Formats: sequence, C-alpha cells, structure tokens
Amino acid sequence: MEKKREERDGAMTMNWDGVIEGMPLFAKELIAGGVAGGIAKTAVAPLERIKILFQTRRAEFQSIGLLGSFSKIAKTEGLLGFYRGNGASVARIVPYAALHYMTYEEYRRWIILGIPGITRGPVLDLIAGSFAGATAVLCTYPLDLVRTKLAYQVVGSPKLNVKGLLPNEQVYKGVLDCFSKTYKEAGVRGLYRGVAPSLYGIFPYAGLKFYFYEEMKSHVPEDHKKDIMVKLACGSVAGLLGQTFTYPLDVVRRQMQVQRLSASNRTDMKSTIDTLVMIVQRHGWKQLFSGLSLNYLKVVPSVAIGFTVYDVMKSFLRVPSRDEAVVEVTTNRRNSQPSSLPS
Repeated sequence: MEKKREERDGAMTMNWDGVIEGMPLFAKELIAGGVAGGIAKTAVAPLERIKILFQTRRAEFQSIGLLGSFSKIAKTEGLLGFYRGNGASVARIVPYAALHYMTYEEYRRWIILGIPGITRGPVLDLIAGSFAGATAVLCTYPLDLVRTKLAYQVVGSPKLNVKGLLPNEQVYKGVLDCFSKTYKEAGVRGLYRGVAPSLYGIFPYAGLKFYFYEEMKSHVPEDHKKDIMVKLACGSVAGLLGQTFTYPLDVVRRQMQVQRLSASNRTDMKSTIDTLVMIVQRHGWKQLFSGLSLNYLKVVPSVAIGFTVYDVMKSFLRVPSRDEAVVEVTTNRRNSQPSSLPS
C-alpha cells in the first residue's frame, strides 16, 4: 500500500513537473503576477475601503478620522463591511497584476531585443513599467470603476437599507448589478469614466515604481540582492515615492468615478482638469492629498506582499532570470525561423 502511494505521488510530481516545463514563459509570469496581486490586495482591503471613503465622502468620514471610520463601518456593516467591493477589487487586480508584471517583462525584453546596445538600467525599467501599467489599466479599468462604486456605498443592513445616502444615490446589489446598471446608464463610455486620470497617474507611477526599485537595488551589495527583506524594503520605498508624486490624479479619478452617485455633484464634470479645479476650489489643494497618509499604510504592506509572493511564485514556476529569459526568447525566435538553405 505504501509503495503504491509513493508511486502515485511520484507520478503526480512528474506530471506537474512536465506541466511547468511545458508552460510558456509569458504564462508563468501571468500566473505569478495574478497570484501576487490577489493576495496583496485582499490583505489591505480594509484600508482601501477607508481610503476611498476619505476621498469621496470627505465630510462624513474624514472628520472622524481613521479609528472613527473603522468603528463606524464595524457598527453599521460589520466585519464584511471592510471588504465591500473587494470581490470586484480582486477580480480586477488579479488580471491587472498578471498583465502588469507580464507586459513589463515582455516590453523589457522587446526593447532589449529591438534596440541592440541599449543600457540595461533603471531608465529601461521606467519605460517598460510605464507602458505595462497603461496596458493593464486599459484592459481592467471597468472592474476598477465597479469596485469604487461598490466601496462608495454605505449601507446599514444586508437588505441594503441605505444609511446616510441621499435619495438620488444609486444602490448596487453586487458586481454584476453594478456593471449592468452602469452600462445601461452610459454604455461603454460609462464603464471607462475617469480612465484619463487613471492613465495620467499609472503611466508615471508604474514607471517610477520600477525605476526607483531597480535604482535602489543597484546600490545593494551583490551578496544581498537575493535577500527577500532587501527586495521588500526597496519595493516599499519605491511604491511610496511613486505614489506621492501621482496621488492627486488618483483623487481626481475617484471623484469622476462616483460623481453620478452623489446628488450634490449636479454639474457634469467633463474633463480631468475641470474635476481637478473643482476639487481645489471647493475643498482646497490639501484635498488632492486626502487619504495619502492612509495610503502609505496600505502601500507598504501591499508592495511588500506583492513582491514577496511574485518572487516565490516565479521560483515555484521556475521562471528564469531576466537575462536568461532574453537569451531563451532569442533562441526560440531563431529556432522558429525557417531555414534559408535549399533542401
């Protein structure tokens, strides 16, 4: 019996090894990035909910502070209230992170192969990261819009008895309901409302995040570069720096996403600049950084967990190093080209 069990386990291991070895490089990077993004996002979901409420319900939540906001949600919605909209958030972040990491690696390889002699340094990561971030945003933005609308709601019971909302505010019962109502109201354009500031923000943020990360790593002694704690520290600081430079655009994006939900926003804000000016005129320039300190608390563990899980998954899936991957892609391209010799 024991021998049969060992044989079965050995066969399963061999089959799994075969699956991993036969998996394309881009598929491994997609899986590693998706798993990393999902775990990291769920870990910081309560802070993300509070941050969105700080940004969009300033008078109601920002005035009572971080602990007061946690207490209010716990009393009115219970533990699950902290994860309202997290289903849409994870559904968005898994493909977003998967595409972000994979396209970053792909763009980086394309640039290296397409421009012989290009310097492999932080500037390369800045360019590849920026385009990867923009690609991921365009592919997953509707899910981010739905996540924001669900997180914006503040309900008082499982029956969706709204508490503290104005009469004209829309109430959504879940992800699919929110998708359906948003599409019926404004079509595809409605699902991409606020995408402009998202692109303005993610293009520099994604690029700067990779830029700062690689720049900091370049100053780390060679024998410490594989240290997970070093990677986490570099990634966390890089995320914080990138977030600080681009955070005002995140506030503008949230306001544009939820403006149709709030009866107080009667004016149709047609552009990013109009929304930015409106926020400054009504609330002052400090509102553009509303929730930033809370976002710092979210970014540090999120980036730390994301980089850690991504590295672990890459190791588990046997993803080669970046330099080895470039050689592998080059070799595969040469092997796939038809021979020019006559038969």
